[in-house]
Amino acid sequence: MSTQSQQTKKVWFVTGASKGLGLSLVKQLLDQGFNVAATSRNINDLRQAVGTESDSFLPLAVDLKTEASVEQAIKATVEHFGRIDVVVNNAGYGLLGSIEELTDQEARENFDVNVFGSLNVIRAVMPHLREQQSGHIFNISSIGGFTGNFPGFGIYCATKFAVEGFSESLAAEAKAFGINVTIVSPGYFRTDFLTANSLGVPSRQIDAYEAVRASQQAHQTQINGNQPGDPEKAVAALIKVANEPNPPLHLFLGQDAYDMAYAKINDVKTDLETWKGVTISTGFEVENATV
Repeated sequence: MSTQSQQTKKVWFVTGASKGLGLSLVKQLLDQGFNVAATSRNINDLRQAVGTESDSFLPLAVDLKTEASVEQAIKATVEHFGRIDVVVNNAGYGLLGSIEELTDQEARENFDVNVFGSLNVIRAVMPHLREQQSGHIFNISSIGGFTGNFPGFGIYCATKFAVEGFSESLAAEAKAFGINVTIVSPGYFRTDFLTANSLGVPSRQIDAYEAVRASQQAHQTQINGNQPGDPEKAVAALIKVANEPNPPLHLFLGQDAYDMAYAKINDVKTDLETWKGVTISTGFEVENATV
């Protein structure tokens, strides 16, 4: 059997697949002959969006916030295809509002989907990946999971910082079992991420936050539809990386993400060196040993 035919038999499990990067990914995978299990809250929306009926495509209605629903989806995928090779935790939504404006419930809901939804998938799929001693988990983060310098995106950035944190630990834990982990941090890509049904806003708004209101206005009007990133190229990059023997832990997508990542790195280096004296002054004094 050729390497290519082996690769095309890989089984992918993709969450949040009825729109955006998830939908583009599922379509490209099916076009290339992969087996794909895809999830969405509404299975009819998913079927209609993908527009394909075949034995290679398993659409699943899943509530990522409910462990039993996620576990059933993983079980159904293994029963249908025999295994899972690549997991893409893509489901999530944006939330735009200052820390003060957003309610406890609004903040927790964003964490429930963006963080705990992915954790539910990982807990359910890891036993299968460990048993087969192989697999690749892609956790879709954001450049906002590396730098939080976005007024009004504090809670959303916090969810993505959480994704990056647990992904780094997961990579260290899973390495012994032959499982790779890749954190994907896209910049602005031209999907429906900034549309009303994908971007939450506060139920109560405080006019004093002028920078937040300006950011909200910019994201909902000027930026939406004019993002520089091509989602088809983004998902092609994911498929390429999934076939690499030594894939990266950190994968930034987009020139904007590249530039913002280096800006953050340089800011941290500046703070480290400027405040080095304070940083290293906090240890216990070491007494000179007597001869």
